[in-house]
This record gives sequence, structure tokens and C-alpha cells, in this order.
Amino acid sequence: MAEYILESNGEKWEIICGLEIHCQIISKSKIFSGASTEFGVDANENVSFVDVAMPGMLPVLNMECVKQAVKTGLGLNAKINKFSQFSRKNYFYADLPQGYQITQEKHPLIGEGHVSIDLSDGTTKEIGIERIHIEQDTGKSIHDIDPKKSFIDYNRAGVGLMELVTKPDFRSPDEAGAFLRKLRSIVRYLGTCDGNMDEGSMRCDASVSIRKVGETGFRPRCEIKNVNSVKFAMQAIEAEAKRQLEIYEKGESFEQESRQFDPTTCTTKYMRKKEYAHEYRQFPEPDLPPLVLTDEFIEEIKSQLVELPDEKKRRYISQMGLTAYDAMVICENKEVAEFFEEASDGHDAKKVANWLMGDFFAMLNKKGVDINNSPVSAKNLGKLVELISKDIISGKIAKDVFEIMSETGGDPEVIVEEKGLKQVTDTSAIEAIVDEIIANNPDNVASYKAGKNNLLGWFVGQVMKQSQGKANPGVVNKLLRDKLDN
Repeated sequence: MAEYILESNGEKWEIICGLEIHCQIISKSKIFSGASTEFGVDANENVSFVDVAMPGMLPVLNMECVKQAVKTGLGLNAKINKFSQFSRKNYFYADLPQGYQITQEKHPLIGEGHVSIDLSDGTTKEIGIERIHIEQDTGKSIHDIDPKKSFIDYNRAGVGLMELVTKPDFRSPDEAGAFLRKLRSIVRYLGTCDGNMDEGSMRCDASVSIRKVGETGFRPRCEIKNVNSVKFAMQAIEAEAKRQLEIYEKGESFEQESRQFDPTTCTTKYMRKKEYAHEYRQFPEPDLPPLVLTDEFIEEIKSQLVELPDEKKRRYISQMGLTAYDAMVICENKEVAEFFEEASDGHDAKKVANWLMGDFFAMLNKKGVDINNSPVSAKNLGKLVELISKDIISGKIAKDVFEIMSETGGDPEVIVEEKGLKQVTDTSAIEAIVDEIIANNPDNVASYKAGKNNLLGWFVGQVMKQSQGKANPGVVNKLLRDKLDN
């Protein structure tokens, strides 16, 4: 377990943290209107009369958003509630034109579930999910256009959201980070949310409190709002825990409040007093009937589920010989997993994984491109590994070939053929070079025979140099040992 303990005056304190994560639902239209959800268009272009609460406009539930939420619930091992109900959450803010948000309070669409996370020390931990409900997003306030005015972009208003609420199971920033990465991976596999935190389509609120180790119950908590990256979420949790410890060290207390994380100073700042549930005066939404799902509806969605990261990881370990770490890294990203499977089809999966996580990832990083824009295709990476496995080229030459592939996107088989890079496996040809090296270096031969066995590497290097790296290393080693040891 990734233990994180704060210490003060000889006493140990632990973090108690829960997350609320807002995931924008992938759907062509908004949850209660037909307006587009396309990202990146001009301000207030994707807005309908419903989105800005024009008089007489009524919401109509988009069932695609329901399907996406159910699929997410199934992917998170959660209970699907066949009966759910919408309610009005009343509060007044400029980016909420109705003066209320249509959400789900007492009867959420998705009930309890759990997710297993992989921690940096090699252990796993199960995180409980309290609920997932669906609701409409708010608009976006813009404060940096005019020094005296704020502007509102309603393109986001009404976009469907899944709000996932975890149990307070996190005891360290690392655990929260691992959960966010795992959730992002799962929704991307499912195709229910793109998980792009930098674009705001996945946002995190972290509720943080601390207590003495061994203490039961919970102390007051503060909620850090709208954190937009995994890194910032981890930093915010740590910063807030340390801030609360400083308050307790002074013998002071604090009230429940909402705070904001400032990544430039790594501190949290006061936003407002934290609202309690009763302050929202929620009541059933009069313009929408209860949502009732059939078993057939749920089973149809279940039949559409894909192989998720945990299942894929187990298969890679048990059937393809990958280590737990390699499998975890490859499975985290759907596109990487798909690339790996194509590259390893018919080839040595472990060798493909080594190349993928080594030279291939380094190449992508150097070029600043993602895997979808890689100049080296999955098929060609698999071919390169096969050339090594069949002793057609050596590992050293393979790196040279890969360099050419990364610049030209070429086929490794063609590159090897055109540049005459095939490995020399003809024993007689290699033996001639070995005999020449031995004959020209009598002093080193004598030293080797006198017990300096590390000179064998020097002899191998000389043979490889003279053969321009084309001699089969295994054959070279065997010939040298046979001749030097006799």
C-alpha cells in the first residue's frame, strides 16, 4: 500500500480522501436538448433554447447518454439501478441560466461498485464507488477577456455528465492519482468519455480531511474544486493535508469549505463556504418522468462491452508472458494496447513489449507525437522483432534499422535487404575473421589463457567491428571460446 503519513510533535496523521469526478458523456447531442457537443467551436455556437432556459422550453432525455452511463457502470463493476429519478438542484450562478441543475439526488442511475488500482510499490487496492448519477453540465465563465467584465460561453451548458462519487478510501495522493488514471483508462476503453482533463471533459473535486492514526470517525473536510490534471489532483491533496495539519498544530479548527488549487504556488485557496445538501432545496424534476430500465436494455449494453484493462492485463501475463509491470503500462492506454496486439501478432510478444516500451516510446517522445501518428507502424515493428528472432539481423543492427524506420516509415525487411545488413551466420566466413584477430593479437591471447577471461569481450568486439556488426554474436562467442580455450 502506498502509505502516506504526516508527522507533527511526535504524532502521526493520515489522509482521508474521497473524489467526485465529472466525466462528460460522449454523445453527439446534449443530455436534454438536440444541440451539438462538438468541442472547440466559437463561443455560444452550440446552444439551443433549452440550454439557456428560454420560457416554455422543456427537457427531453437523450437515451444515448443513459446508455453510455450504464456501460460505464458495468465497466466499473457497479450496480445498475433499473429505477432512477431526476431532481432539481437549486442554486444561482451566472453559468447556470435555469437557476437550477437537473441532476439525480436520491435515486441515481448507478449504485455501488469498485475499481482495483495498481500502486507504485507493486500492490493493488480496491476503491469503493458510492454512486454514479447523470446530470447536465453548466456553462463556462470567462474572466480574462475584459478587466471589468466576465463573459459566459454556454456551449458546455447542457452537455451530459456522469458524476462518479467514490467512498473515502484514499489514504495518499498516489492512490488518488492511480484511481484517476485507471478511471480515465476504463472510460476511454468503453468509449463513454474521452478523459481529456486539459479540455475539461473530465474534472475532479477532492474532499480532503486528516485524522490521527488510529482515530475513528472523520474530522471536518475541505473540497478542492475543478482540478484538471492527475498531477494537480495529487499535489492539491498533499497541499491541503499539510495546510490542515498546520491549523491543528496551532490548536485551531476550521469549517467545511470549498477551495481552489493554485498550481503555481502549490497551495489551496479559499473559494466559499461549503454548501450542505439541504441548502440546494432539491426536489423531483417535474418535467421529466422517472427513468425505468428493462433487463433487456441492460443486457444489450452488457453484450457490447469490450475487454477492459484488468482483463487485458491478466491475459497478457498468463498467455503472452509479459511481466505485471509491462502489462500494466501497455494496458493503461487503449491505443497502445491495440498497437501492441497488432505488432505482436505472430511474433514474440515479450520482445515486442521490450521494443515498444524502450526504443519505440523513446522515439515518440523525441518526436513529440502520439502513437496514432507514429512513423513506425505496428506491423513493421513486429517485422523488426521477427528479423532479430530469426537471426537475420543482430540487436545492434536492429537499432540502426529502427532509426531509419523512424525517419522514413520504411519496411524493415526492405531496409535490411537494400542496405545489405543481413547477419552473417556462415561459420566459415566468421571463422576466417576470428582466426585473423587471434593471429594479430598474440599478447592478448596469452593474457586470456593466463586467466584474464574478461578479454573475451574485447575479442568479440574486434570481430564484430571487422564484420561491420553483421557477424552472429552467438557464433562469434562459440568460435572464440573453442579456439582460445584449447
